[in-house]
Amino acid sequence: MVYKLIFKIGQFFRNPSLTKNYLFLKDSEKWSLKELEYYQLTKLKELVAYCYANTTFYKNSFDKAGLKPSDIVTLADIKKIPIITKEQLIAYNTAIHSSKNNQKKFKASTSGTSGTSLTFWKDEHADSFNRASIFRGYSWFNVKPWERNLYFWGFQFSFLSKLKCKILDGLQNRFRIFSFKEVVIKKMIPKINSVTYIHGYSSMIYEVAKIYNAHQLEKPKKIKMVKGTSEKVFVAYQDAVKKAFGVPIINEYGAAETGIIAFECPKGKMHINMEGVIVEEINKELVVTNLQQTSFPIIRYKLGDYVILDTTEGTCSCGMKHQVIKEVTGRIGKIIYGRTAEFPSLYFYYIFKNLGQKHQLYLNYQVQQHKKGHLTFLIEQQLTGLQQQYLSQEIIAYFENDIVYEIKSNQHFTTTSKKQESFISTL
Repeated sequence: MVYKLIFKIGQFFRNPSLTKNYLFLKDSEKWSLKELEYYQLTKLKELVAYCYANTTFYKNSFDKAGLKPSDIVTLADIKKIPIITKEQLIAYNTAIHSSKNNQKKFKASTSGTSGTSLTFWKDEHADSFNRASIFRGYSWFNVKPWERNLYFWGFQFSFLSKLKCKILDGLQNRFRIFSFKEVVIKKMIPKINSVTYIHGYSSMIYEVAKIYNAHQLEKPKKIKMVKGTSEKVFVAYQDAVKKAFGVPIINEYGAAETGIIAFECPKGKMHINMEGVIVEEINKELVVTNLQQTSFPIIRYKLGDYVILDTTEGTCSCGMKHQVIKEVTGRIGKIIYGRTAEFPSLYFYYIFKNLGQKHQLYLNYQVQQHKKGHLTFLIEQQLTGLQQQYLSQEIIAYFENDIVYEIKSNQHFTTTSKKQESFISTL
């Protein structure tokens, strides 16, 4: 197949270690939890020793904490290492980069949706390991990366950017859709019918699924996987996506600076990529260590997400022993301003989770705040009087009388230009 050949040629030049990493990951997915943790400890020891010898930032940080590489004896000893933040990654960017310059590297950057963008150099091994981790996830669904695919992602409108995008998409056997107009979607049906997998922003996938369902369009026959990434996959998305495309939408969870953190298996559990990262949950916040990256090491990094880890240590019915993230509950850092008090934006997660648990009411939502003490709840679904009452009860339970709120149902708030945010504040 021509696209497989193009993929292999591109891989040879850009990611020569990808196949080696992929084969390792396919073997290690059969390991016991004990074997996985032993590997993590081995890589952690190597990483700490490397950072102490080759990065000014970590050497100074370890010295200040009174930590020597030899102090890392067990996985629990990772707690001796100081936690870092995105602000530090930006402020001490040069000092965090490795002094070794003999590696093949790629320039990378974060999206900047949390307020500030981070730019750094990613070494070839880390880049290849990350791609191999993604492709291992694909393999669970019998998907090959070179197969025909539909991609929902950002798009630049300058001529050169558009041309570059079109060439890269062509080489990767993929195409993009930038409009949710019914006439556009219907025109693209023959192309959609040819794809094996769909991936990209989950909110955009959901919008197209709704059009399919509203017009009772025939399900594409070849789709084996629909993957949402970069955004939260709401429970409300699942029925629509499965009805439209015949398969549920799965989660890929990660970040540019950390690599892939977790990938959902066919049994519906988000398995942590334990060979690539160590994940900690501290006061419900995610702290992650990238075990494979040395050009710009990431050790005990507060990514900015609230998470819930599965601590039962039970084996998933898929057979893998890798630890599981039960849920990524939301972003950290945004404040809700009441008339007299402040509240964490995590409240929205609990409000809508409660609606699902108590009333089987699963809503797609966005909350906006443009004035202290005022919130506007935009709800995609058309609410009945009783459903609106349920929502009001939950809002009052969390904010009491410190917030004036407005509920607007039957709203459309998806954007094709950036990630969908569940809470937007201009304060």
